[in-house]
Amino acid sequence: MTIADKSEKVTLSPPLLAALHGWIILDKAEGPGSTQAVSAVKRAIRIAGLPKVKVGHGGTLDPLASGVLPVALGEATKLAGYALNSDKVYEFTLRFGEETDSLDREGAVIAQSDNRPTKEAIESILPSFQGNIHQIPPIYSALKIDGKRACDRVRAGETVTVKGRDITIYDLNLVAYSPDEASFRATVSKGTYIRSLARDIAHALDCHGHVSRLRRCKSGPFTDKQAISLDKLMEIANTGKLNKILLPLTAGLDDIPAFAVSSDQAKALRQGQKLVGINAEQGLNMAMETEMPVALIEVFEQQARVLRGFNF
Repeated sequence: MTIADKSEKVTLSPPLLAALHGWIILDKAEGPGSTQAVSAVKRAIRIAGLPKVKVGHGGTLDPLASGVLPVALGEATKLAGYALNSDKVYEFTLRFGEETDSLDREGAVIAQSDNRPTKEAIESILPSFQGNIHQIPPIYSALKIDGKRACDRVRAGETVTVKGRDITIYDLNLVAYSPDEASFRATVSKGTYIRSLARDIAHALDCHGHVSRLRRCKSGPFTDKQAISLDKLMEIANTGKLNKILLPLTAGLDDIPAFAVSSDQAKALRQGQKLVGINAEQGLNMAMETEMPVALIEVFEQQARVLRGFNF
């Protein structure tokens, strides 16, 4: 993807400028990393003639992976951490025969096998990978060990031992099969590494393999049906109409109930004060003053405390 530097900037009215708090959902192609994709959004904002805002992503995608990458703008960046904690849906292809150190097609081969599992064998072991399972992440990952990413330590020549973690596989189905590879669709909890899942499936089938294709179809409330390519993003940026593809800030929390507050309550929340004696659902709520998000709050025993306040 290339971005034209000579694009003409478009001047927008103040009401439109005020709307740049929300989400752009990218359909990231293979190649660029998540950081590059965020940089592209920042560039699109400049091309559109919009004021600079904070931009961040809600869930890393490896360069070899494609699919849904939620990008938060402005005040929505305060919710990026909640997007990271969401369940996700992936489609991936496991190619049999060679296991690599990175567990994908880019790595060096570390083990080989001639065994090719049957479709029936694959289907028979899938139930053992559903539910709560223990998983060891890849050594080539962004997982931090003593403050430094595991992949950076490996590239520096260090011997890396990655601790296992408990994750949840809600659903795992075989969607395509051939003797040399099998494709799956999985719904997983936060912290799940699909490359590790593929490795473990291959081992359970008494063979080796690696991920040859990986696509994220859903991240929290965001799906690939809402996502646009980077090229399309730049096309829209050149028209100055980024607001047309911007989802509202609250879209990142569509599974969290809204709680209507008065102007006095909104003022108190904006000042970081607790609300007492309120009647709202226990747990997370989005405090709303009419249609304006005020704060993400946590309600406990008729009291509400601010987790994230919004400045509009």
